[in-house]
Amino acid sequence: MSGAGTADFFYREAQRLGYVARSAFKIQNQHKLITPGSSVLDLGCAPGAWLQVACQSLGPLKNGGAVVEQKVKVPSRHCDSRVQTVCADVMKLPRQQVRTLSPQPHKGFSVILSDMCPLVSGITTKDAALSIELGMRALDLAVGRTAGSTHFDEDIESEEELLTGTSGVLRPGGHLSLARFASHFSERHHG
Repeated sequence: MSGAGTADFFYREAQRLGYVARSAFKIQNQHKLITPGSSVLDLGCAPGAWLQVACQSLGPLKNGGAVVEQKVKVPSRHCDSRVQTVCADVMKLPRQQVRTLSPQPHKGFSVILSDMCPLVSGITTKDAALSIELGMRALDLAVGRTAGSTHFDEDIESEEELLTGTSGVLRPGGHLSLARFASHFSERHHG
């Protein structure tokens, strides 16, 4: 919504089309990352608009593809049997376990979506830092150990992963979309 409680065009359009949030328009309209047959990992799937669009973008069931969401509630509209739900703390979810959820575990996922948001405390700097930490975790899951990722000890790469470059769950040539928590602090210092 925009302004002081007035519904903007995208909010009204999301309501009309049955999407759970206006963010449904962001992922495909701006980026066109998901193609029929893709394998999609949706981190922090709430309220589920990106999940709805991911399912819709896979095309008919005969095209295949899969969506794995890390959250609890699955919105029923626009979703189908290709959705698999994992209820887990993303900060403790081992990469190897995530990799096994891909339809082709040896290849990983073709698209990783992360719209994770921390539980908002109201302390601007704390909320911005937690948002960055969630983004770093998504990056760590996608590509493997990243600079600055020091607290994901359960994801220590095996020698094979290090040699083959397969430590992340995002396949080579895949797409990673990270959204961050917007705050006055992040807009001033990072925007």
